[in-house]
Amino acid sequence: MGLAVLLSGGFITIFDLFVVNIAIPSMQRTLDASFAQINFIIVAYELAYGVLLIAGSRLGDRLGRRRLFVLGMLGFALTSALCGLAPDANALIAARVLQGVAAAMLFPQVYALIRVSYDGHARRRAFGLLGMTLGLAAIAGQVLGGWIVHADLFGLSWRVIFLVNVPLGLAAWKLARHLPESREPSASSMDWPGAALAGLGLGLLMLALIEGPARHWPAWTLASAMLAVAALALFVRAQRRIGAAGGAPLVDMTLLTQPRFATGCLLVLLVFSTAAALFLCYALLMQTGLGVDALTAGSIFAPASVGFVAGSMLAPRLVARYGTPAIALAALLYGGATTALMLQVGAASGALAPWSLVPVLVWLGAAQGAVNTPLVNLALGLVPDHQAGMAAGVVSTLQQVGAALGVAAAGMLFGGALEAGAGLPAGDRYAQAFASALQFNVAAIALSALLLWRLGRRG
Repeated sequence: MGLAVLLSGGFITIFDLFVVNIAIPSMQRTLDASFAQINFIIVAYELAYGVLLIAGSRLGDRLGRRRLFVLGMLGFALTSALCGLAPDANALIAARVLQGVAAAMLFPQVYALIRVSYDGHARRRAFGLLGMTLGLAAIAGQVLGGWIVHADLFGLSWRVIFLVNVPLGLAAWKLARHLPESREPSASSMDWPGAALAGLGLGLLMLALIEGPARHWPAWTLASAMLAVAALALFVRAQRRIGAAGGAPLVDMTLLTQPRFATGCLLVLLVFSTAAALFLCYALLMQTGLGVDALTAGSIFAPASVGFVAGSMLAPRLVARYGTPAIALAALLYGGATTALMLQVGAASGALAPWSLVPVLVWLGAAQGAVNTPLVNLALGLVPDHQAGMAAGVVSTLQQVGAALGVAAAGMLFGGALEAGAGLPAGDRYAQAFASALQFNVAAIALSALLLWRLGRRG
């Protein structure tokens, strides 16, 4: 029972990362949301989640992991209700920020409680089940989410994707009280000013990247970008000062002065930026551009999720045998699949047959799984053991920050192409916008393959 409760916490946080994408076209219609607002609906959750992951982990160590899990579950249920009841796009964005905060409290405790509650084979089995659960959450986000939106249960349309979290979260909150408590009294204190600076800097950067192109770069968006750079520079300076004084910074900057680990961090940022960008653009292409319903759109993408799981299972064996070059080859295959998808959609334009995308999506999913799964282990293996905990927090944060940056960058290209194609049929406009947005993915993956090749040459 205890493991099932922990797995449910992992499931709902990852499910909500994926399910929103398939519901975005429905949200845009019912809330009369702008393209910038739908970007923020995705980015708000990912950014709050990513920036506060380290804070959630440290609070669990100090205050009790079960306590933070219980509070996180309750918070996730309540903020999901706020999302489902949001009267307009701005209210939904605010609720998504709060939902991301709750997820950041909740998710680190899942890993920590499994680690301290199980040993040996039982621990390996528990982490294996967790990995399977997270994979199923990604698939369910596409298929189950598509069915929920298409079924229009109780006439609530997309709102049910959030409201379904409420009974699940409340049940897990109630059952979690029976989990054993654990804490680490000697754990480092939390650097709240550092977290605030990082959140402010990244938030202002997202504001500039998303609103700037949509509003043709008025002065305030440029000022937002400059303030973002200043806040992030202050964050780096403050972290160095805390570290030099023997304190516990949010991010140990000596980690990022290690060239190999810094390269690993850049790889994580680049690779994880591509997935979120693809999900958003795919949903808009299929539903708004081609008029496909949410269930069909999710079903078409589901084989890609199956391919991702297969690639994830195969990758560790290949990396164990061939090392980093195996990940570089997977990145090349991932880039090839992305390029093929971009060319297929761009060539067919509005005449695209949606189900014809299944073969290239399976190829893309398998290659992506073969890159993503070993990439995190690669990055963590580039630091000494005594820095592994801090490195894990940095890498986990960069996964979410990368996803937010990817949505912003691809959204710039997508929105620009939509505007340029004004007057064309919807299918043609959205197909060209999709192909334009995937240029970001192709460039990010190509740079990742080059970096992986260089890491492999350096041993």
